[in-house]
Amino acid sequence: MSLISWRLLYRMYRITSGSAHWFRRRFTAAGFAVLGGAFATGLLGADTENTVAYQVFALLGCLLLTAFVWSWWFRLRFTVERLLPRYGTVGEPLRYHARLRHTSPRTQAGLTWFEDLTDPRPTLAEWRAEQLAEQAGLQSFRVGRSPAHRPPRFVAVTERPVPPAPPGRETDLATEVVPVRRGRLEFAGATLARTDPLGLFRAWARTRSPQSVLVLPRRYALPPLNLPGSLKYQEGGVNFTSNVGQSDEFVSLRDYRRGDPVRHIHWRSWARTGKPIVKEFQDEFFVRHALVLDTFAGAARSEEFEEAVSVAASFACSVRTQESLLDLLFVGTQAFCFTAGRGLAHADQMLEVLASVAPGTAQPFGDLERLVLGHANRVSGCVFVLLAWDEPRRELLRKLVAGGTPVLVLVVVGATAPTDLPPGPLAGTPGGFHVLQAGRIPEGLARL
Repeated sequence: MSLISWRLLYRMYRITSGSAHWFRRRFTAAGFAVLGGAFATGLLGADTENTVAYQVFALLGCLLLTAFVWSWWFRLRFTVERLLPRYGTVGEPLRYHARLRHTSPRTQAGLTWFEDLTDPRPTLAEWRAEQLAEQAGLQSFRVGRSPAHRPPRFVAVTERPVPPAPPGRETDLATEVVPVRRGRLEFAGATLARTDPLGLFRAWARTRSPQSVLVLPRRYALPPLNLPGSLKYQEGGVNFTSNVGQSDEFVSLRDYRRGDPVRHIHWRSWARTGKPIVKEFQDEFFVRHALVLDTFAGAARSEEFEEAVSVAASFACSVRTQESLLDLLFVGTQAFCFTAGRGLAHADQMLEVLASVAPGTAQPFGDLERLVLGHANRVSGCVFVLLAWDEPRRELLRKLVAGGTPVLVLVVVGATAPTDLPPGPLAGTPGGFHVLQAGRIPEGLARL
C-alpha cells in the first residue's frame, strides 16, 4: 500500500475517532436512544405511503433539534486548579481534588465535570505500525491502545457531578482517573457540561489548565526472595559515589607504620601525642545486585514489554536497598545504569526511570551484553527480565554462569506462547529459570 493510501486511511481514522469522542461527550444515554430511533425511523420512513415511521422521525428530529439549539445559550467562564499527587500507578485510581471557581453572577447547578487530556492518538508512523501488526494477526504494540475504530486512551475518565457552585467562590471536587498506560499523563484542561431540559444533549464550557503527573508502571506482589549472590567487596565502600578515590570504612586510630599513605595521618592526634597517628580502615563488603531489563522488543511485542517493565518495577520495589545496592541496566538510545540503595537514589527514582523506558529497537543486543559483562565483576548476582530466549540471550547467560556470577532469569512470553522453554545454560541452577506468561504474571511470580 502506498504512503498516500496510508495517509488517507489515517485521516479517516482521526475523523472517525474524533467524531466518536464528540458524540460520547455530547449525548446522554437518552440522547443516544433518541438519535438511534431517529436514524432507524428515517430509514423506514422513506416510504411515506405504507408506513407512519416518518411521523416518529419528525418528532424525534424536533426533540434533537430543540436540545441542540438550547446548548447555544450556555455560557460559563471558570478556572480550575488540580491538587495532583506526585505519582500515579497503572491500573490504580489516581485520586485528586480540583478547585473550581466561576465568574457568572448566578449559582450554577446541574453541572457535570469532564477532564480534557492531550490528544493520545498515535502519529501516522505509529498507527501504520499498529495496522501492519494487526494484519499479521498480532496484538497492538502499545498496551492500552485501542483498535483502529476507537480512539486510544491514556486513562479511563468518568464524568463527575458538580455540586451547586456559588459565584466567585471555590468549589472543591473530589475526582479520580484510572491510568492504563505508564508515562507522563498530561491534562490539557477541563470541561463543565449541562444537560438540556429534555436530558438529551450536553452544552459545555471549556477552560485550559495544563498540568501533568507521572504514571509509574504496574507492580506485582513478590514472595520473599533470596536473590542470588553474597557479600562482595565494593571499591570505595559505602560512600563510593560521593568521594574521589578509595574511601574504605573507618575503624580506629593506630601508630604510623612505614608505607602508610600521608592522607591517612590524623593530624590532631599527632599534635596531641607528639608521634604520628594514622586512621585505620577496613575494606567494605556488601551485597550489590544487577536488575537487567531486556528492551529489545519488536513492534508487535509490546504487551510482553510492558509486562517486563512491570516485573522489573516489582523487583525494584521489593529488593531491600537499605543494606544493599541495586543497579538497573538496560539499553534505550544508549546503555544506561541506574543505582539505588545505601544513601544513593531511592526506589521511587528507579520507578521514575522505568515509567519512561522505551524499547531499544534501534540498538543491537550486543550493547546490552557488553554492559552486563562489564558490570558483572562488581555485583553479587544478576536478575534478568528477558523478552525472548534465543541464542544471543542464552550465550550471554552462558558467559555469566561460566564466570561464576549467580543469576535469576525471568522470561516474559505472550499470552498464547508455550511456557515449557528449555533452561539451556541454567539447567544446573535449580530455581534459576522461570517463564512468565503475559496476562498471568502474578501467578508466575508466586511460584518463585
